[in-house]
Amino acid sequence: MQLPIQSQSTIYAEPWETGAGAEDLAEIARVADRAGFAYLASCDHVAIPRRLAGAMSTVWYDPVATLSYLAGITERVLLLSHVAVVGLRHPLLSAKQYATLDHLSGGRLILGVGAGHVQEEFEALDVDFAARGPVLDETIDALRAALGPEEYPEFAGERFSFSGLGQRPRPVQQRIPIWVGGSSPAAVRRAAVRGDGWLPQGDPRGKLPAQIARLRTLREEAGVTDPIEIGAITEPLYVGEPDWDTGRRTLTGKPDALAESLRAYAAMGVRQIQVRFRSRSRAELTDQMAAFAADVAPHLN
Repeated sequence: MQLPIQSQSTIYAEPWETGAGAEDLAEIARVADRAGFAYLASCDHVAIPRRLAGAMSTVWYDPVATLSYLAGITERVLLLSHVAVVGLRHPLLSAKQYATLDHLSGGRLILGVGAGHVQEEFEALDVDFAARGPVLDETIDALRAALGPEEYPEFAGERFSFSGLGQRPRPVQQRIPIWVGGSSPAAVRRAAVRGDGWLPQGDPRGKLPAQIARLRTLREEAGVTDPIEIGAITEPLYVGEPDWDTGRRTLTGKPDALAESLRAYAAMGVRQIQVRFRSRSRAELTDQMAAFAADVAPHLN
């Protein structure tokens, strides 16, 4: 699941999140860790322009700081940047941050990356917004080198090059998984050619089979034979019969009915789902997480 509180876009944030803080985030992470959730995810925006603040808000925690904080109070849950706009930063800087996170967490990092969409962020950081796709492609390649096992990584590209520069600590993992986020044709191609995983953004169920087929075709054409982790973001969920309006898209009902609905994702080729629960308080959210883990998740595999 993606963590609440750390990003508060009006598209998905619950009203109670506006007054929540670090202890709420910590308790939710602890519950996820105990309940057996696969990963916790945190978003990435450096700054939000006024023209978008009404919809997006300006509450966007830094993913490295957030996931590092949670690494120290959890034991097994994986830590995902969903997604890091790594093209905003030099790859050696990102490598230093995320290698340290993987080191401190005992090898629990998944690096989710995306191209970004807020032009003013790029302009403020003196990064070419129009070229963000090619910049991301090269950044992924550079990060592959910089996050590898070598103390002195080497890379030479059109925009970035480095050699003879040592970085320690090294990641615990021999290969940091890089999951590519996005559903545009460019994002699907990027995931197929460069990714260890794909995180679609906003694709409804009906569009996923064609997207997955395209992804697999592109990967085969590129000669990439390694397996790829295909994900999906589910509809909002509520375990049980709510006595309040959870919205028309929310999946509600008994655990077996929810499990049956969610198993349709596996039939499409999806191997991990990112869930979001409707809630009116932290307590209701953690109750929903526990109910899902105990009564729904066992029927999904």
